[in-house]
Amino acid sequence: MKSSYISVIDMVFVDNYIFNKDVYIQFNSTVGEYVGYTAHGVYNADLWNKDTNILQQERAEVDRYCKHNAELYQSILISPVKLSSVTQAGGRHPAVLMCSAYRFYPHGIKVSWMRDGAVVKTDVTSTEEMPNGDWYYQIHSHLEYTPKSGEKISCAVDHAGLTKPIIIDWDPSLPESE
Repeated sequence: MKSSYISVIDMVFVDNYIFNKDVYIQFNSTVGEYVGYTAHGVYNADLWNKDTNILQQERAEVDRYCKHNAELYQSILISPVKLSSVTQAGGRHPAVLMCSAYRFYPHGIKVSWMRDGAVVKTDVTSTEEMPNGDWYYQIHSHLEYTPKSGEKISCAVDHAGLTKPIIIDWDPSLPESE
């Protein structure tokens, strides 16, 4: 049986060969060659490492497979952050915005708020990260604020799977669906 694993964070391609639940040979792109873990694996690793065509194919997998899939993964991650109004300001009550981040894996989602580019630490509450039941995680963060003309409020979501945080600016003139 053969299995492959990609890590979007480090862009490492690992090609494991498994028999009876034990890895007996592995190609790891950071090592650049096969490593055997059993007598049979060591024998095959030695043979395969002498074949420059096999090694060249495996080394190219980081670009062909990992980077290609990481780009697809990144394009999917553009949509799982939603910024919405929970409560409009009225009387003595402040407005409340909610920033929701969905479909992140692994856990470790960080949500922060900014007012005119400065990080907001007060009047912020967040849920714990919650599993969706499908390997993904979500989190919700609320910001209570009193709207001021011309100010810019943003929600930033950061995660190990992102190359840079997703930042969404609040635009009260847009309908909720946008």
